[in-house]
Amino acid sequence: MGKITGFLEYERTDEPYIKVERRLKNYKEFTIPLEEKKMKEQGARCMDCGIPFCHSGCPLGNLIPDFNDKVYKGRWKEAAEILHATNNFPEFTGRLCPAPCEEACVLGINEDPVSIENIEKNIVETAFKEGWIQPNPPDKRTDKKVAVIGSGPAGLAAAQQLNRAGHSVTVFERDEKVGGLLRYGIPDFKMEKQVIDRRLDIMKAEGIEFKTNAHVGLNLSVETIKADFDAVLLCGGATVRRNIPIKGNHLKGVHQAMDFLKLNNQYVDGLIDFEAVISAKDKNVIVIGGGDTGSDCIGTSNRHGAKSVVNFEILSKPTTGRPANQPWPYWPMKLKTTSSHQEGVERFFSISTKEFIGDKNGNLIGLKTVEVEWIFEDSKRPELKELPNTEKQWDCDLVLLALGFTGAEKTLAEQFGIEMDFRTNIKASTSDYATNVKGVFAAGDMRRGQSLIVWAISEGREAAHHLDAYLMGHSNLPVKEEGDLPRL
Repeated sequence: MGKITGFLEYERTDEPYIKVERRLKNYKEFTIPLEEKKMKEQGARCMDCGIPFCHSGCPLGNLIPDFNDKVYKGRWKEAAEILHATNNFPEFTGRLCPAPCEEACVLGINEDPVSIENIEKNIVETAFKEGWIQPNPPDKRTDKKVAVIGSGPAGLAAAQQLNRAGHSVTVFERDEKVGGLLRYGIPDFKMEKQVIDRRLDIMKAEGIEFKTNAHVGLNLSVETIKADFDAVLLCGGATVRRNIPIKGNHLKGVHQAMDFLKLNNQYVDGLIDFEAVISAKDKNVIVIGGGDTGSDCIGTSNRHGAKSVVNFEILSKPTTGRPANQPWPYWPMKLKTTSSHQEGVERFFSISTKEFIGDKNGNLIGLKTVEVEWIFEDSKRPELKELPNTEKQWDCDLVLLALGFTGAEKTLAEQFGIEMDFRTNIKASTSDYATNVKGVFAAGDMRRGQSLIVWAISEGREAAHHLDAYLMGHSNLPVKEEGDLPRL
């Protein structure tokens, strides 16, 4: 490494944020980039640790010490080449990944870990700014045609890899624009959509074809796909939303978080007027669910001008440090406070919603909760126990259900004749991503269930390798060797 003692000389420095009162006035990204000198210092913090556990922490197997070293030495173009060798879209992961690599960083044993995610974002942004990221179409084409169904991060990564192998790739997206979760699930204040569009321009110039408003199984038949393509890769995501089966869940004012976020993203994109969104303006909002989607709802509600925002989580409040049963380098379930939480919210843990309350016209006016306790016994599933005399009624005009997803929609599985697993995901082999139907593969959340963007990209790349081998008898596309750490 270039700066052997860098981790002793420099402290971790993260990008600062624009002040809350200013950033709440719009939906733009609000981080303030560090100057180049500071970025080089952050790269210098990467230790000559001998065994880089960050490799195992990263589902993509990014060559993290290598690009950190290049950043420290100011060799940004080489850093970009190293980064893109394993990651098709570092501009996505550099903004949106929870950075399991940082939790596995050796420096993180007793100091703040290297700011890997921010270094990654700065590498790719420098590469775009300098014009180093250019279309790179294949030198020659095969006679094979591949359909990729779903244009989220798994589908996009697979499409780019398969195109590099020389196949003619068409990506089908049921919505009006390409991007899937990236476009319709992630608020613009976390990632502005021009970040997607500039990458799509590259991919189109490389020869990938995109067809939108193409809902395979509904307005585009499975028979047409089978007839026109030599292989199919399903990357439709895990889109069946978890509901809350309690009294009053039909009331006007109870909405799924993804409906709330998608409509708002369409508004920001100029596709609909604000009158068409699910508005939090001047309302008492309660977000049920303490994950990233809940956090996105909090940030969006505050930008609408909500009167108040409250967040419920049924799980116990996590610790601020590593739990004893999750030692380094494993991923720790620690308390996460996001920039959206910092913008204004009351958070409550170990609380369960029992009933939604409506007026005579069917409008939501409140809800009832009870405090809960989790009982853990060896070899048994955790048991949820309600605590007596803890019932409470809350006033609210809008409830957003950020409860995660239960699996993939069944349309494609039924029409292709594909088996699903017990979690209602597409059943595909972990060794080659193949389903029980010859020539049909699956990757991303549709195969593994609700997960991370970085995992979706990894799955797309891996599935592309195996699909290419199916078509050609072998594949030169890279494949990641499995590490020995458990994954998110």
